[in-house]
Amino acid sequence: MTNKLYDTSLSLLTDLYQVTMAYGYWKSGTAEKEAVFNLYFRKHPFGGGFTVACGLTNVIGYIEHFSLSKKDLRYLQTLTGNDGQPLFEEAFLDYLANLKLTCDIEAIPEGTVVFPNEPLVRVRGPILQCQLLETPLLNLINFESLIATKAARLRLVAENDTLLEFGLRRAQGVDGGMTASRAAYIGGCDATSNVLAGKLYGIPVRGTHAHSWVMSFENEAEAFQTYADVLPNNVTLLVDTYDTIQGVHNAIEVGRKLEQKGHKLAGIRLDSGDLAYLSIAARKLLDEAGFTDTAIVASNDLDETIITSLKQQGAKIDVWGVGTKLVTAFDQPALGGVYKLAALRHTSSENAEPDGWDYKMKLSEQAIKISTPGIQQVRRFRNEQGFIADMIFDESNAEPNPAGVTMTMIDPLDFTKRRKFDATQAFDDLLVPVFRDGTCVYESPDIHAIRARVQTQLTNLHSGVKRFVNPHTYPVGLERNLHELKTALVMKLRERND
Repeated sequence: MTNKLYDTSLSLLTDLYQVTMAYGYWKSGTAEKEAVFNLYFRKHPFGGGFTVACGLTNVIGYIEHFSLSKKDLRYLQTLTGNDGQPLFEEAFLDYLANLKLTCDIEAIPEGTVVFPNEPLVRVRGPILQCQLLETPLLNLINFESLIATKAARLRLVAENDTLLEFGLRRAQGVDGGMTASRAAYIGGCDATSNVLAGKLYGIPVRGTHAHSWVMSFENEAEAFQTYADVLPNNVTLLVDTYDTIQGVHNAIEVGRKLEQKGHKLAGIRLDSGDLAYLSIAARKLLDEAGFTDTAIVASNDLDETIITSLKQQGAKIDVWGVGTKLVTAFDQPALGGVYKLAALRHTSSENAEPDGWDYKMKLSEQAIKISTPGIQQVRRFRNEQGFIADMIFDESNAEPNPAGVTMTMIDPLDFTKRRKFDATQAFDDLLVPVFRDGTCVYESPDIHAIRARVQTQLTNLHSGVKRFVNPHTYPVGLERNLHELKTALVMKLRERND
């Protein structure tokens, strides 16, 4: 049986209800009505104080190749309703066959630190097209941002040590493994064990050998020596198959023979046991034997908490290999991003807002789930020390900001907390044009530049925001006009539904 996963168009990578809604828009004559949707998340993962935006490059690739194939349409023809009759009429399928995306899309560049309720992607265009993009955009942004954030946290605790991603064998399938390798490198890993990711993305690849190599020989010393004979320029030996301390002694003997041939023992790897105790003991043995440059690599279900603990215990580890708990985001399996309608272009409505837009929002009994209306942009204020605050504003209805005029930011959870920024305050507007009328106008940086951006962004965050326990809340608020608009719309919708 052949693998069918990639022998097909990906344009049906969506939920059925996106297609049924698209049919509804088409059938009711509203398919071309202009809409604005915002993609954002409500809460940082891992109990942290920041998130790393990731996945935009794959979003661009998906949109550029969006086209429903004949096979896609034949499949949709087979879908039936509760009465057994076709779900979609032929004329709608003909419409989809000729559909070309014409949306305008803005997004925050990959590698940027972001915060709850800020639009990571803003989609504007015919509502049918915007609706079809919801599920794939969430799929592509949510997971990569989650893994990049996990990797960034690991980078913070690893400090200047080498950080490797070793998770392919434990990842959730092929896509999970490839996506995680890319996002982990962007977030801060130095290399991956995933050879295909190295080939496709240009990520450095690293690896040693498994216990099975040692077990396949009569004894450990023979296994180590054979490996060194075969790969003298890449010798890192896994020393814990039988007895770790004896394994270190055996590695030292191999290292001496390598030196006689002009090569070096690059490292030893610890994959079990008390990593703090064993690494200290191994470091002492290596240094006494003159192998001060030989690195100690550690693996074995590591995460940021365990690495922090090992460092506090004085572990002598130079290289951290993190697998399962990185690529599966072990302690939080999803980011929880959402995609909400924020505005509709009106034709005639007594409730229309300025500039011809009807602003839309979702109400909820939970304050965190009340969406924010408007054609949103995020303005990040900064000074010489770094980032100060982020203000979400509506591009069509924001306060002007000429010289001498201030913009007011209001805390969405406490309207009495307000901050003013005048025109002299440095800032960057984070959402940048990516597509115009369906054509890509954005040049994606290479993966190494995106990775570097993450580290630059983190240096501009206050240390309190980066701590893992009770992190400081980075200030994010609504521009005054947007706050007042949202408040008025909440009141109007509640009164309408009383």
